[in-house]
Amino acid sequence: MIRVLLADDQALVRGGFRALLDAEDGVSVVGEAATGDDAVRLALELLPDVVLMDVRMPGLDGLAATRRIVADPRAGGVHVVVVTTFELDEYVAEAIRGGATGFLVKDTEPADLLRAVRVAAAGDALLSPGVTRRLLARVAAATQDVAPPAGLAELTAREHEVLVEVAGGLSNAEIAGRLFLSESTVKTHVSRVMAKLAARDRAQLVVAAYEGGVVRPGWSG
Repeated sequence: MIRVLLADDQALVRGGFRALLDAEDGVSVVGEAATGDDAVRLALELLPDVVLMDVRMPGLDGLAATRRIVADPRAGGVHVVVVTTFELDEYVAEAIRGGATGFLVKDTEPADLLRAVRVAAAGDALLSPGVTRRLLARVAAATQDVAPPAGLAELTAREHEVLVEVAGGLSNAEIAGRLFLSESTVKTHVSRVMAKLAARDRAQLVVAAYEGGVVRPGWSG
């Protein structure tokens, strides 16, 4: 059973998400929070598999709440997905650097929301080419003053290629097909790139790729 905590100051949004998630087999909403402080408290009390975290909430905002949850050793199995709108693009990179597994837009299709919850619960980053890559490209300009990760210089040519494909939102299987490698080899390369760039997950690899100029806004590869 995938256990989900909803954090949003709008009761209507929480109610809609709860109705959708509770109707899905193998998914259960275990709590709701209307503030960032309550989100942190409930996340550490309930230890859900996934937290759907709004950005703008009274008091502690969703970005700060995400950082607190991720930093707590008790929440090692809790995966935070930031829920945003296109008007909040500037927060996306900060959310991922803060430890969020990924993010959703509030007007996402129900099927995509359910898939996202299952992907996050499995510990994978939400890197769909149709949403994440486009939004990260749009916020890249806001992160130009951030120093590129020092580990970029340590990447081999193959690891650099793999990072480019990860930044494009491709899964290990898709990267394997594109680069003519086995999926296990791709997984090894991804793990090494994460270690060299000190990235917590694939979402942070995407941010590192944009900040380091490995990929550029509007570049299709």
